[in-house]
Amino acid sequence: MANRVEPKLTPVLFDQLQRERFVTIATCDHETGGPNVSAVSWVLAKDEETIFIAVDQRSRIIQNIQRNPLTVINLIANESTYSISGNASIIMDRMEHVPLKLSLVELKIENVRDVMFYGSKIVSEPSYDKTYDKNAADRLDCQVMDAMRKKTVT
Repeated sequence: MANRVEPKLTPVLFDQLQRERFVTIATCDHETGGPNVSAVSWVLAKDEETIFIAVDQRSRIIQNIQRNPLTVINLIANESTYSISGNASIIMDRMEHVPLKLSLVELKIENVRDVMFYGSKIVSEPSYDKTYDKNAADRLDCQVMDAMRKKTVT
């Protein structure tokens, strides 16, 4: 169902954003003003109108959002591709209880667009493997996601 626009996450998309997953995030580059796209995996829907993203403090994403809050997340889920746009802000410069120096970004959703081209559907969602110690990766992923979840209840 291409070209559908919603003001917030649908229940299906909210559920898809309750776990770590591959998404891309597009921001306006703070130096060139052009688009900047990065892949991230630590995302969590706080509610139907808010998404949290954990990113390294040194990431270009942080500098870009500080200069221009317009941000888009691209999500492949539910047999389609979605563009989730809104205004982002850094709500924590340094996340607590996480060993890495991560900042917490909050995206206030303005619209959710189904941007899949007409007459098609996604038959396989992106998947990835961590290329470093699996136990360490799992432990870190749990710490980051738990820290984001704790922020949703405060």
